[in-house]
Amino acid sequence: MTLTRRQFAGLAMAGAAVPGMARADDRDMLEVHRAPLFAPTSEYFEALAFIRDRRNPDMAAGLIQSLRFARDRQFAIAETLQAITGEEHGVDWFQWMLWQEHTPEVVPHPAFIPFKREVLLRVDDNFDDFLRLEHLARDRMKIRFEEIAWGGVVKDGIPSLDNPDLLTVAQADYLRDDDLVFGVSINGDARAYPLRIMGWHEMFNDVIGGVPLALAYCTLCGSGILFETDVGRGDPLVFGSSGFLYRSNKLMFDRGTHSLWNQYTGRPVVGPLVDSGIALKQRPVVITTWDSWKGSNPGTKVLSLETGHRRNYGSGVVYNDYFASPDLMFPVLVDQRAHQQKDYIFAVRQFGAARAWPLGAFETRGLINDGIADTPLVLLGDADKRAVRAYERGNRTFTAQAGKLKDQAGTLWTVTEEALIGPDGARLPRVAGHISYWFAWDNYMGDAATVFEG
Repeated sequence: MTLTRRQFAGLAMAGAAVPGMARADDRDMLEVHRAPLFAPTSEYFEALAFIRDRRNPDMAAGLIQSLRFARDRQFAIAETLQAITGEEHGVDWFQWMLWQEHTPEVVPHPAFIPFKREVLLRVDDNFDDFLRLEHLARDRMKIRFEEIAWGGVVKDGIPSLDNPDLLTVAQADYLRDDDLVFGVSINGDARAYPLRIMGWHEMFNDVIGGVPLALAYCTLCGSGILFETDVGRGDPLVFGSSGFLYRSNKLMFDRGTHSLWNQYTGRPVVGPLVDSGIALKQRPVVITTWDSWKGSNPGTKVLSLETGHRRNYGSGVVYNDYFASPDLMFPVLVDQRAHQQKDYIFAVRQFGAARAWPLGAFETRGLINDGIADTPLVLLGDADKRAVRAYERGNRTFTAQAGKLKDQAGTLWTVTEEALIGPDGARLPRVAGHISYWFAWDNYMGDAATVFEG
């Protein structure tokens, strides 16, 4: 139902009677939210007048949502936003979203939830799998609904690769030596997943070395994170890409419950699993060149071009412009006093702590003795290849020597994908970590995280 002019006039009078508050039921306020985007011209102007007269910024979230889609009504919507917030961002949806992130104290009117749900279901009715009203209450979500943004694709519009076909090194003649790959080795099972393919799919579900895994690759934040998917709740979880973003990070979903998950933290944020206490366990993964990976892992298997999907898997094709630009595609606030928003960092979240090392720290040295919380680490990095591996080091301090590591006692250790191996068979285990852009770390890890500045 669309409100008549008389109904809008009645709402405006109610708002005027009690400044800052409307005496309309939620159904009527849902129609007020809808009008700037969906109502005929005269009614949407009356709706905007009513919103201005209320002088309450709780309608801002709905107007920002409308601003993105109402191409021929943007100026009137922007003027109304300015009137109720005191901010001047014109018709720039990007800047209004940044304002919204910066003002969490402005709580949207309850009618915003069904309104935004309707808008998103008009994009793809399959989004209903994620947007059940019983899961969208503010106290049921771990993120702000107003900050969830449509990423420009429908559900599974970026299709996951599930148990994909693999090739031997000799068969993988499509790869160039300088192509980057995600390298994984578990229980002696080595795999390479080229970024030129994974950029089109952003997710694989596979079993490596007997361990069910998903690699969640957020191209927008430059992070490919390897998660174990057996969480002790029956069959392993199987993940896909929802089509939604939160602060320019993909929201993935599990196919069993259709809960939405934060790709960066491995935790459910919307849906049935929100209060499950599940946090996906990370496994080590490295980005490096194909030449380097196959050299140290000659028995590796590698992803086939025969994915079942038609894409241009050429080198440097997918997201090439985005990767080459310093700009972000979607809005997110970033502290850039020490690092630029798309500077690469290596992130570790283990041992009850979180720490990042700028990739630039490895430009003049390939080895860093450091630690996280009370756990000493040694990190081996190659900035040109975007490759960093971290290992526990106990009470040892390492230096590099002829392709091996030497500790302070002069003992040589062999570097493998799963551990550092001493001459007596002693093992120092690899520690899970991943590369990402600075802005993602800055947004998701909070003040408790630390950053190496040596």
